[in-house]
Amino acid sequence: MNKNSRIFFSLISLLLFSAQLFSQDWPQFRGPGRDSKATGTVPSAWPAELTQQWKITVGKGDASPALIGKNIFTFTRQGDEEVVMCLDAASGKEVWKYAYAAPAVSGPPSSHPGPRSSPAVADGKIVTFGVSGIISCLDAVSGKLLWKKEESVPVPQFYTGMSPLIVDGMCILQVGGQNNGQVVAYDLKKGNEKWKYSGEGPAYASPSVMTVAKTKQLVAVTEKSLISLNLADGKLLWQVAAPPLQRFYNCVSPYIDGQIIYFSGQGSGTKALQVVREGDKFVTKELWSTAEVGAKWNTPVLKNGFLYGFTDQRRAYCLNASNGQTGWIDSNVTSDFATIVDCGSAIIGLPSTGSLIVLKPDPKAYTEIAKYKVSETPVYTFPIVAGNLIYVKDAESLTLYRIK
Repeated sequence: MNKNSRIFFSLISLLLFSAQLFSQDWPQFRGPGRDSKATGTVPSAWPAELTQQWKITVGKGDASPALIGKNIFTFTRQGDEEVVMCLDAASGKEVWKYAYAAPAVSGPPSSHPGPRSSPAVADGKIVTFGVSGIISCLDAVSGKLLWKKEESVPVPQFYTGMSPLIVDGMCILQVGGQNNGQVVAYDLKKGNEKWKYSGEGPAYASPSVMTVAKTKQLVAVTEKSLISLNLADGKLLWQVAAPPLQRFYNCVSPYIDGQIIYFSGQGSGTKALQVVREGDKFVTKELWSTAEVGAKWNTPVLKNGFLYGFTDQRRAYCLNASNGQTGWIDSNVTSDFATIVDCGSAIIGLPSTGSLIVLKPDPKAYTEIAKYKVSETPVYTFPIVAGNLIYVKDAESLTLYRIK
């Protein structure tokens, strides 16, 4: 397809799908607000089966796609290269492709050779973070490389696992390896370093931003702690010990609601912290802690005062967010890896088993509306929900389903 044909096709696709896509972007890990909430409205009725619109091979990896307007972006591994692809969201046809040579993943992590880090798209740019620490910033329209960084410090034992955050004209990443990590803020336009914080090694989780007393704070999980940095200069504001128990690792990203942070770990339960300002310092106050519900990989969603998620015991759960009391824990076993999305009238969970579960947000009981088999291979990514469209990235393919 020549350039003029691609432009014409994109314009037609834009007219057909703009009403569905533009208001329902998913530009980064855990969605627009970094809180796993889809911004569009899903249909009120769910069919017996979803309709597959198209399915294409995009490469290996566990990075969730990013949806912006008429385009969807993937970050995968193809052979010896890590590949960023921009696809037409309506048809799956390639708009542009950028690739670079990437070191092989060796040892026990080799069963997941592709990127785990989801791309971030903002201000007309897309930023990716490869398994070996290669940072790339591309023009989102053309795929042109704008700047690139190859961090020389070691990577974590299971390679990079955090997803970049774009905020206030900066791209923020956690780099480094065990006992030697940095949180680095790069200028999004030029790639020069704005500030750096050095400390513990990174976890397999991703940071978010909260504002307390008019101060923007970056809240991040390290290999042993939950920390807050001043977004303006990277200075440490507070730190809470969060050591992984037994031989586990910190893999759950913090969930932020105003001044409250909910965080969890495998075998360590779930806690709620409130961040307040006292004089010229910020301090944390534990609101509640429960050992009954913990998570291995899954960050919950907050819906109408209740937390919904999947436990490290492979079961869906509901907690009262005000006191930590258990609403229910489902008896069905799913997977210790799962993602979950608040879609308004429904909550959608996608365990690695490849069965997409549609739940009613019900604090009294597990209420399943529908269940669909969306992949025959393991899924470690978020489903991208845009109205009556659902994109699913599995081990090597990206599939578009339509809710009829």
